[in-house]
Amino acid sequence: MEHSFPIRINRYLALKGYATRRKADELIQHGRVFLNGSKAQLGDQVQKNDRVEVRGHTPNTKRVYLAYHKPENMVTHGPQGDEVDIISSLGRKDVFPLGRLDKKSRGLILLTNDGRVTGPLLEPSAKHEKEYRVTVDKKISNHFLKWMQKGVSIEGYVTKPAEITKESDVIFHIVLTEGKTHQIRRMCAALGYVVRDLLRIRIMNIKLGTLKPNEARDLTDTERESLLRELGISV
Repeated sequence: MEHSFPIRINRYLALKGYATRRKADELIQHGRVFLNGSKAQLGDQVQKNDRVEVRGHTPNTKRVYLAYHKPENMVTHGPQGDEVDIISSLGRKDVFPLGRLDKKSRGLILLTNDGRVTGPLLEPSAKHEKEYRVTVDKKISNHFLKWMQKGVSIEGYVTKPAEITKESDVIFHIVLTEGKTHQIRRMCAALGYVVRDLLRIRIMNIKLGTLKPNEARDLTDTERESLLRELGISV
């Protein structure tokens, strides 16, 4: 994927595999990053022919892509108090989560060290599919299915049309192409339902499958190549 210049220096470092944008900011604050021979500052813009150095830190040479099953009551990152996050639970620091899954929800989340993936995957206008299996507190009505599919007004915003499949009286599948905060829970609440369980089972071409909670696996070559191709990133 071609990137237009100028580009913010933290994004540049993420794309080059040095660190996530957040970690890149830390490297800059610690005086480890140099732009054309001078110490870089937060927010600096990199031009195409600029020289960027990160002293005492080498980029990741092997790109890692994992599928992970986040358990309920685990936070994606940024734990507070006695909370546990994904990376500390797995005991590895070579990857970071792509996006979020709220604390009460469980299921598939992708982990990687490839900073090129973040923008194309999480860009709101990209419309990448994510599928969820949702259990609610009472019998699902036709009215509920109709509006979940057509679009629900949540605090003045009408959600985009979604694909809905009923599995049982209280369980349905929904495929979203957007990711508003707590979107499914808020959609259900607007229609008088409470979500009892929310499980993400697919992100684009990657499926949760038989992964157990707190278990991770490498993406297969086919999964990885298809994912990157759809994101417009060279394999």
